Amino acid sequence: MKNHIVPAIRLTLFCAVFFCGFYTLSILGIAQFAPNKGKGEIVSAEGKIHHINVAQNFTQDSYFWPRPSAVDYNGAGSGGSNKGPSNPDYLAEVEARIDSFLLKNPGIDRKDIPSEMVTSSGSGLDPHISVAAAKIQVKRIAKARNLPEQKITSIIKDNTEKPLLGFLGTEKINVLQLNLALNNLK
Repeated sequence: MKNHIVPAIRLTLFCAVFFCGFYTLSILGIAQFAPNKGKGEIVSAEGKIHHINVAQNFTQDSYFWPRPSAVDYNGAGSGGSNKGPSNPDYLAEVEARIDSFLLKNPGIDRKDIPSEMVTSSGSGLDPHISVAAAKIQVKRIAKARNLPEQKITSIIKDNTEKPLLGFLGTEKINVLQLNLALNNLK
């Protein structure tokens, strides 16, 4: 028994020191090279402070809508709904989101709605949508703001983030930055 407990205690102490000390400090050191020293990107607009790396709730027709959030866009704690794709409550929630999206975006075919517009991300705080999810909202926003669709499309193009190193990931758009660009239109 002594042959098993002593090594287990040593391993536990080593892991506690390594993961609570060395690993944590090394990640903190790496974060110092990130924008805003790893504290997230902050932007001030219209007298409010926004965190670019956390989804914001936009529901007006004149703005791009983000992904739905399982945590009601509360940056204090992230999390998914933990409901599987066959859960009846989850299916009803997604169906209600589809109906709401179709109501506010007439002329859109149900099959053309990108999945991220009706399902939340794993964290519930993903600030990005795909280019397709932005483009499908152009007509609604152009009508609400009384602007030509080409103007809205050019804002999408200007705010599209390319994949990391040109090939890792997909093109994406930060909804907050997109909506701030909309507000800056004259």
